[in-house]
Amino acid sequence: MKDQDAQFDSLLPPLRLDRRGFIATSVAAGFSLAAGQAVAQTAISTDASGLTAGRIGVPVKDGRMPAYRAAPQGKKNLPTLLVVSEIFGVHEYIQDVCRRLAHQGYLAVAPELFARQGDPSKYTDIPKLQAEVISKVPDAQAQADLDAAAAWAAANGGDPDRLGILGFCWGGRQVWLYAAHNPRLKAGAAWYGQLGGEPSELKPRSVLSLVKDLKAPVLGAYGGKDAGIPQTDVDRMRLALAEGPAPAKASRIDVYPDAPHAFHADYRPSYRKAEAEQAWTRMLDWFKQKGL
Repeated sequence: MKDQDAQFDSLLPPLRLDRRGFIATSVAAGFSLAAGQAVAQTAISTDASGLTAGRIGVPVKDGRMPAYRAAPQGKKNLPTLLVVSEIFGVHEYIQDVCRRLAHQGYLAVAPELFARQGDPSKYTDIPKLQAEVISKVPDAQAQADLDAAAAWAAANGGDPDRLGILGFCWGGRQVWLYAAHNPRLKAGAAWYGQLGGEPSELKPRSVLSLVKDLKAPVLGAYGGKDAGIPQTDVDRMRLALAEGPAPAKASRIDVYPDAPHAFHADYRPSYRKAEAEQAWTRMLDWFKQKGL
């Protein structure tokens, strides 16, 4: 895989470094510094045997967006899953998730959606990362970049009629937004993504406000002890889904009562093995049920 990365990097033109171009030049190696020290005894490591895996460049209107992809080696017309990261970007955890999905038969693509604003892997302080990078990413930009990743996948072994998406934390919110954005999406899986929040210039709509626009069903996985996402918001979302259009009614939110935020992040102290494994199995079943 390292040889693939080196070969790819040698072929890529340099990315622009102005405000309209890209700041991050590649996906991260190792775990993000801001996420804290990895918990070695729980961090899952998935090898790339039998896979085509490594860094890619996704064409977008202002350059090439760094991304990571993993897929069964030599296979075509694969069901595609876009993987949307937490605030820490496409670091080792997200790359490993892609490899896990590829071993399940998917083409998994994780675009670096923060590439224009900064490189999350270089930050050691979460509040500074939030202020200088994450808070400056417009929803419209992220959704357009996900479209670009889906187009890359369709041109590189993916079946455009079997497109799904999953995301964690910040990425979980983007999953809900994308399910209201792309009519070709088959299904999504949102891991503890924000549901409420006040509108702003860069984030004009909350998830709760767009239920009526959902074009694909979403499976939500939320922790009952998540200090950042009120259970009142989860309850409101369930009611809104039940009263919404067909894709909303087909959606489901599972709450894991004893789980905190980021309970799937196996490299962090927040990891809860039993809940993470159950939610992962449910997600895979969900995608299969939806034709992915």
